[in-house]
Amino acid sequence: MKFSEYSSYDGLGLAELIAQGEISATEVAEIAYQAIESRNPHLNAVLGTVRDQPFSEGKPFTGVPFLVKELILQAKGTFSRAGSRATPAIEMPADSNLMSRFRSAGLQLLGTTQTPEMGYNATTETVAFGPVNNPWKAGISAGGSSGGSGAAVASGLVPIAHANDGGGSIRIPASCNGLVGLKPSRDRTPTGPGSSDPLFSHGIEFVLTRSVRDSAALLDCVAGPDVGAPHFIAAPEKSFADAAASPMTPVKVAFVESSLLGLPIHEECAIAANNTAKLLEEMGHTLIPCPIVLDFEEFAENINIVWCAFASQFVAEVSSATGCKVDNDNFEAVTLTCADFGAKTTAPQILNALDYVNRISRETATAFEDFDVILSSTMSAPPAVHGFLNQNDELISAIDWTRKTFQYASNTPLFNSTGQPAISLPTHWNDDGLPIGTQLAAGMGQEGLLLSLASNLESACDWKSRQSSLWS
Repeated sequence: MKFSEYSSYDGLGLAELIAQGEISATEVAEIAYQAIESRNPHLNAVLGTVRDQPFSEGKPFTGVPFLVKELILQAKGTFSRAGSRATPAIEMPADSNLMSRFRSAGLQLLGTTQTPEMGYNATTETVAFGPVNNPWKAGISAGGSSGGSGAAVASGLVPIAHANDGGGSIRIPASCNGLVGLKPSRDRTPTGPGSSDPLFSHGIEFVLTRSVRDSAALLDCVAGPDVGAPHFIAAPEKSFADAAASPMTPVKVAFVESSLLGLPIHEECAIAANNTAKLLEEMGHTLIPCPIVLDFEEFAENINIVWCAFASQFVAEVSSATGCKVDNDNFEAVTLTCADFGAKTTAPQILNALDYVNRISRETATAFEDFDVILSSTMSAPPAVHGFLNQNDELISAIDWTRKTFQYASNTPLFNSTGQPAISLPTHWNDDGLPIGTQLAAGMGQEGLLLSLASNLESACDWKSRQSSLWS
């Protein structure tokens, strides 16, 4: 099998070939390893490879090549350096619960992908490992914080890669790389045993894929609480795969013409969202103006406290464990600035920020009583040039870093605060050949609704034919 043929299959397609005996899991892995060796030097997305990793037989994704992001999730025998010079290359001694489920689904782990330091960026350009190139155009960001995984999947190295999302880090690289990026509902996927609702419940883990059906089928494989989970979420009424394959009944869609944070968006992002809105209307769905517009400054100031508290913890824990100095020889400048802000934040300030998160979550849930789905652009601008979001900028303040990040991706972070599911879909490419995604968000636990809508849009937009130009 040639690379162009291998990369034309999604995960389920490859698994079917393996199950039918048309190609072995070992042969598929070798094609992926060769692709990583030849294509990754340009991308700089994959940090390292591993071999002979265990995976389950007779499962939906048996033998399908897979990569994991070096942040939060741990896979035995790999590194998890969080994009930092301060974090040593020590092999993880055991799998986290989600990784165990990925193996049980049949996924064949081949290596690890880049993340910005601590995942605290909407691009992936580290001092430790260098920038990840967008596969559509050199010198352009692949997004963040799951930029390494996004570039690897879009370029055809693997059909599926692990990602996580604390402010848009699944959906941003999905938009930048022309992929499907589903952020599930809070607690839909396990985060134990080392984490418990990361980032004060803003963080959730899943994957980046090229097809809606891969996201749906894999969510069926890994969803559900793990032992000791702090919260439970109701199981879906039918499988996510069935929901994705089901005919779509008309729904009411609240359309965001600009930004949920009241900010303007780039013309190309507006075109992408408007074109998707027209498609949904043609499918029989009802569109209404979205009534939700948050105050940008209030949102940024409160979420800045949430993020900086964890930056402080990250720097303190790594320094304590390794003995490294807390300086710019070991950590990026913005990480240090935000960690310092977090260390000086008081307990009442943190509790007030969490009160704000509760308020906007309740208000958003109340608004959803009048509609089923929110449609918006994913990003506020097309993929940026390298250096636009410089995490080693010594001059920027913590709050200005948060402002700049949210100005770039102003429609993603609300749904981390509310815990609602949201998905970015590759519905548009601009004249520079760069993908620009649109986002759908639904009420808590309504991934099935999103996947059904997404599947309909996938058929209408035929983004695979555009994606495949990278693999030929």
